[in-house]
Amino acid sequence: MALFPQQFIDEVRSAADIVTVISDYVSLRKAGAKFKGLCPFHGEKTPSFNVDRDRGFFHCFGCGVGGDVFKFIELQEKVGFTDAVRQLAQRFGIPVPELDASESGRETSAEREALLKMHELAAGYFREQLESPAGLRIREYLLGERGLTPETIATLGLGYAPQSRDTLRQRFLKQGFSPATAVKSGLISRRDDGSEVDRFRNRLMIPITRETGSIIAFGGRALEKDQQPKYLNSPETPIYSKSRTLYGLSHTKGHLRKADVAVIVEGYFDFAQVFQAGGVPVVATCGTALTATQAQLLRRFTSKTVLCYDPDTAGQGAAERSCELLVSEGFSVNVALLPGGQDPDSFVQTRGRDAYVAQLKQSKPYLEFLLDRAATGIDLGRDDARREFLSRMLGVAARIPDPAARDQFADRLAHKARVTEEVVRAEIRKAAAARKTELPAERARSLSAPLRDVERGLLWAIVHTPADAHAVLSALEPTDFEGLRSQDLLEKAASLLNLDAEELPAALMERLNDQEAQLLSRVASETAAPVPILTNCIEVLRSSRIERQLAAIQQEIDDDRLEHRPADLLNQLLRKKNDLRSQLEHTRRGPRDGYNR
Repeated sequence: MALFPQQFIDEVRSAADIVTVISDYVSLRKAGAKFKGLCPFHGEKTPSFNVDRDRGFFHCFGCGVGGDVFKFIELQEKVGFTDAVRQLAQRFGIPVPELDASESGRETSAEREALLKMHELAAGYFREQLESPAGLRIREYLLGERGLTPETIATLGLGYAPQSRDTLRQRFLKQGFSPATAVKSGLISRRDDGSEVDRFRNRLMIPITRETGSIIAFGGRALEKDQQPKYLNSPETPIYSKSRTLYGLSHTKGHLRKADVAVIVEGYFDFAQVFQAGGVPVVATCGTALTATQAQLLRRFTSKTVLCYDPDTAGQGAAERSCELLVSEGFSVNVALLPGGQDPDSFVQTRGRDAYVAQLKQSKPYLEFLLDRAATGIDLGRDDARREFLSRMLGVAARIPDPAARDQFADRLAHKARVTEEVVRAEIRKAAAARKTELPAERARSLSAPLRDVERGLLWAIVHTPADAHAVLSALEPTDFEGLRSQDLLEKAASLLNLDAEELPAALMERLNDQEAQLLSRVASETAAPVPILTNCIEVLRSSRIERQLAAIQQEIDDDRLEHRPADLLNQLLRKKNDLRSQLEHTRRGPRDGYNR
C-alpha cells in the first residue's frame, strides 16, 4: 500500500489546527485550556467531547472515541487515512504529492526528501564557512555591529556563503544529487547560457525553517554596500512556500503557547535581537506582507498579537493591513510604536530588553492605532479636514463586526474629530448597513443550486492541473460565472491569472472564506476529474451566458410598457438578438462530451 512521505504528513499535521478543523463540524466552546462540545459520533445532551489544541488530540469521555486531526476526518467523513491527509492538505493549501505504487509516485517522495537533505547539507556548509578564516569579518560583523552573541548565532544557524562560483554545487554532485534536483532546490541557479552556479555568493546566510525545525529555505544578506539586492531569498520550491512560513516560529512556538501572545516583527535581525533578549514570544514575517495562511498557522499557538513593525511609512502601512487581516482571522490585535524612529533591532541594542518589554506593554489596541495614523498630518480644527478624517474612518468602523464595539469606536472617533457622538454613531451604522452582504435574489438562489459539472471540473482542475485551469479561466469572462454556486470562488481564481499557474492553488486558498475553502477541498478530494475534457467548460459557460443575455433581450422586446418606443430601438434590440444567436451557434459547434450543463 502506497503512503505519503512522513515529512509531508508531518507538514499537514502541523498546518491543520485541530480546533479549526473540528469547528467545521462541531460547535466548540473554550473550557480552560481545552475546548468542549457535543460529540458528533454519538447522541448526547451534555458535552463530553474534548479537544486539546496544544497536544493536537480529541477525546470523548462518553463513547471513548479519540485521536488526532487525521482520525477525526477519517471518522467524520468515513474515509481512509490517505484520503484524510489529502483532504486536510487541500483544506490548508498544501500541495499534495500524488503518491501511488507507480515509479513517478516514488520519485515525488524521494525528491522532497532529497531537497530537505540538500538544505541540511547547505546549512552545514554555510556554518563551516562562517567559522573558517574567510568568515572572520562576518563573525566580527555579527558580534560587533549586529550585537549578537555566539550562542544566538549558533542557535539560529547563521552562516556565510563565500564568493566562490559553484563550490556548493560541486558538493551536491559529490553527494550524488543530480544537477536537475540541485536547481530545483533553489540553492543553484541555471543561467541563460545553460551554466549552473551557486545562487548565494558573498552573503550572510540565514536558515528558514518550518515550525517543526526542518530547514526549507535561506535568506541571504548582502555584505557589500553596492551589492544588490540587499536580501536575496530562496525561490518557491516543492518544500518552501513563503506565504505559509513564519521566521523563527520553530524557536519560539512553546513560548507563544505559554505566554498566549505573539509579538510580530518584520525582519531576520529584528527577530534575532528580540529573541536574544529572552522572554519575548516573537516571530517575524521577513519583510513580506502577512498572509491569511500565516495567520491560520499562528492561530494554532495563540489568539493575541502585538505588531511591532518598522516606524517608516512602509512599515506602518504593513501594520495597518496586517491589523485588518488578523482581526478577520479572530485575533486580538495591538500595535507597539517604538520612539525615535527605531526598529526592534536597534531599540533592543540601545535600550535593552526591559525597555522593549515596557513598550510592548504600552501598545495600543489596533483601532486606536488606526485612529492616530489617520489623524496624522490633518488639521482637525478645519471642517473639511474633519470630514476627510471621518470619511476615511467610517470604512474602518463599518468592518467592525460587533455593534457594541462599533459604538465604542464611534465615541473615540467623535472625541478625536470633535463631532457629537450621536452623529458619528448614526453615520457608522449607515456605513455598516451598506456593507452587509445583501445578495440579489438571483445570487441568493444560485447559492442553493446544485453544483454543476462544469463548476466541479474547473474547481478540481485548479488544484490538480492548475495549468489547464489557468488556460480555461483566461478564456472566460467574468459574466460567464454569473448564477453559478461557485461564482465568488471562480471570480477570485480569475483575479489571480497574473500569477504563474503553479502558484494559483495556494494563492487562491489564502483568499477563500471557510465555506469556499470547504467547497474547493470537497471537490478536489474527488479521485477523478469530473469532466473528461476541461476545455469543454469554456463552451458550456459561454453558451449559458449568451442564453441569459438572449432571455434578457427577449424580455425587453416583449415588454408591453415599451410598445410606444422608437422603431430604431426595437431594430437595435432585434439586431443584438440575432448577433447573440450567431454567437451561440458558433460557440456550440464542435464535439462535446456529455455532462450536466
